[in-house]
Amino acid sequence: MSLLDGVPTRLFALEEGKGTARTAGPPGPGRGLRRSEVVHMLIGTILRAKGSEVATVAPGSTVRELLAVLAEHNIGAVVVSSDGLTIDGIVSERDVVRRLNDRGAEVLDGPVSAIMTTEVRTVGPRDNVEELRRTMTNHRVRHMPVVENGVLTGIVSIGDVVKSAIEELESENASLVDYLHR
Repeated sequence: MSLLDGVPTRLFALEEGKGTARTAGPPGPGRGLRRSEVVHMLIGTILRAKGSEVATVAPGSTVRELLAVLAEHNIGAVVVSSDGLTIDGIVSERDVVRRLNDRGAEVLDGPVSAIMTTEVRTVGPRDNVEELRRTMTNHRVRHMPVVENGVLTGIVSIGDVVKSAIEELESENASLVDYLHR
């Protein structure tokens, strides 16, 4: 008889570089784990915690106006949108710094459309956070707009992804400590 017989337990395992969480009960006769369920945190979970407000600027806004939005909201990237619902591009602090280095201070009075990234990677609220983390890491992207049915519904940063991972680990740790002290 095992200490964990009859007690649902969350187990974490790395399988070919993928983080997998399983809820497992005691093994059945010759069957391994009696029940197994893969648990994935969704992008929508992060948005519910942080909110779905997205700072946007119009493509014709000046880079100087963009910088004011970045500073006002204390953020690192802004979605470029003509209507606040669709995505024309995205522009980050790094984009501004690189263009300032390349072209000089005249960039500040030019349009955001001249420095924005137009091929924007997006995610949906039902997408998996682990997959988002991989995509952000592999493509060196720090901000991903969240789109549902073609409409901008939020934005997730690498900081949001890291924070959610830390919170999940802290919760798991607290559950295990609580179980061990019963």
